[in-house]
Amino acid sequence: MRVGLLGLGRIGAFHAANLAAHPLVDELIVADPVRTSPYGRPGDPFEADAVVIATPTATHAELLVRACELGVPAFCEKPAAGTVAETVKVLEASAGNRVGIGFQRRFDPGYRAAAAALRAGELGELHRVHLVTADPAPPPAEYVPLSGGVFRDCHVHDFDILRWVTGREVVSVYAAGANRGAAFFAEAGDVDNSAALLILDDGTLVTLQGSRYNGAGYDVRMELAGTKGTQAVGLGPRAPLRSAEGLQPPGPPWPDFVARFGAAYAAEIDAFLRGGEGLCSVEDALAALYVAEAADLSLRESRPVLVAEVRA
Repeated sequence: MRVGLLGLGRIGAFHAANLAAHPLVDELIVADPVRTSPYGRPGDPFEADAVVIATPTATHAELLVRACELGVPAFCEKPAAGTVAETVKVLEASAGNRVGIGFQRRFDPGYRAAAAALRAGELGELHRVHLVTADPAPPPAEYVPLSGGVFRDCHVHDFDILRWVTGREVVSVYAAGANRGAAFFAEAGDVDNSAALLILDDGTLVTLQGSRYNGAGYDVRMELAGTKGTQAVGLGPRAPLRSAEGLQPPGPPWPDFVARFGAAYAAEIDAFLRGGEGLCSVEDALAALYVAEAADLSLRESRPVLVAEVRA
């Protein structure tokens, strides 16, 4: 098949290499206003049999709607759109067209194993979940005002994987944040350290932590505690953790999200090319965005927020 790729930034360049090497891809058509790629040829990506969108967030809704109007299957890096209203428009436009949204943790072996263990009853009744997403260094200052804030930009991955692993919905969020680093976060109305307490629809308690300044390395983890057992995702040989008792992972810590989830990104694209099984839908992306909206509102108003409030 012919595949069109829009955007050749960091993750777009990664996708270009994977797509060019994929056995189902005969031709790659790339489009970026400022960058070039050694993979594929320049051209109109919508003339292809499928498109992969890796452009800035503000362009996602327009490009996804265009793909749907043309009947071209589309995969788009998260989010589906920058706002709830735009995401709803994408959802309406996607009826009858194959669209997948890039939440790559669904294709990571650790999260898949944890989901399988929970569904098989190996953990018993789930009572507590803990989530961590921490970057080793902050993004560029010019990116932060366009990011949507830490809960929409960063923790939306946690919200999606929480729903996917547990099969439950978030009903309320109480979020907090702090500014401990560069001034540009506060100037953009954002925070660089975050925390939240979430409650699922069965009463399960969920705690969340995040940081833009995790100097030990890229740290993404999930812990599921049930009545029969506890299982953790992300405690591999490159986890950026060291215990006070002297235990230390043998390998170098993960430097960034591409290194940590490279295999998951490749598996996600493979799933898209082979029919889309297991991909995050626009509907699921909207559900995760609702939780992010509730967290952001909670942070700004210093109160618990029901997800039903932002859905309304």
